[in-house]
Amino acid sequence: MNNKELVNYLKKKRIGIICGGWSKEREISLLTAKNVAFALEKLGLKYQIIDIDKNFYKQIINSKIDIAFIALHGKPGEDGTIQGFLELVGIPYTGSGVLASAIGMDKIMTKILFQYAKIPTPKFVTLNKNENLLEKIELAEKELGFPLVIKPRCEGSSVGVEIVENKKDLIKKTKSLRREFSDLFLEEYIEGMIATCGILDDKPLPILELVPKKERFYSYKAKYTKGETEFILPARLDKKTTLKIQELSLKAHKIIGCKGYSRIDLIVKDKKNPYFLEINTLPGLTELSDLPKEALHMGISYEEVILKILKTAIS
Repeated sequence: MNNKELVNYLKKKRIGIICGGWSKEREISLLTAKNVAFALEKLGLKYQIIDIDKNFYKQIINSKIDIAFIALHGKPGEDGTIQGFLELVGIPYTGSGVLASAIGMDKIMTKILFQYAKIPTPKFVTLNKNENLLEKIELAEKELGFPLVIKPRCEGSSVGVEIVENKKDLIKKTKSLRREFSDLFLEEYIEGMIATCGILDDKPLPILELVPKKERFYSYKAKYTKGETEFILPARLDKKTTLKIQELSLKAHKIIGCKGYSRIDLIVKDKKNPYFLEINTLPGLTELSDLPKEALHMGISYEEVILKILKTAIS
């Protein structure tokens, strides 16, 4: 089905842009939805924005939509919950299914699958809510050294991520973060180029290099504050390294079981050795988001990106 045929088909459908929710990424979801709605308007398609709350099942059923465009970030949209509900009620939806969404949201499971598939990823130590804090910190000090990175197990947009330099700060930060996020993990800190590689139509896009101007890493502030990050596209990497990263990114997309599109975040040490951090099964589609930038570099407009994503709901 070409783009013209797809648009004609979709003109007979009512598209529900499912967004909002109650995660810490709510505001980003609303921005994604706003951009998607503008693109659907330009394409001449009928849509309804559904800003969900905890009665989402009534909101979605009462909307009488034919297709769900999932524009949620974080729980319950990025962890398989909404996907499972939509499958139960028989509404086709965009992007990855229940299993891939659940795995992608769980950074520890993602890293275990990366290890299984021989996709390089930084070493890590789990720190779940029932595990002994001091024992795990001793293990992390021995296995990972300092500095190291603390990350929540199931959050996106760098929410809750901290870099710590010593044991005292590590104990203090982990106690605080475990109260807020429950399950954490401690990850080896790797100095290098911050990069991301989008997948669209199950094919890798150009690699985007991210240079935060003030932050030490690609934090929530660096991600979503205009002017905080310099974007270099394509990334300053040689051809061999570029191809290696694109091949491994596609491998990561497939091993998780993603459908249609995703975005893989990584660090490139010495501009040659990539270390894959996580996969985003619902990458942002705001005006500052990475995947649309990468697609545009290939001559794929924002409206075409949205059409390719919509196609995942009907194929």
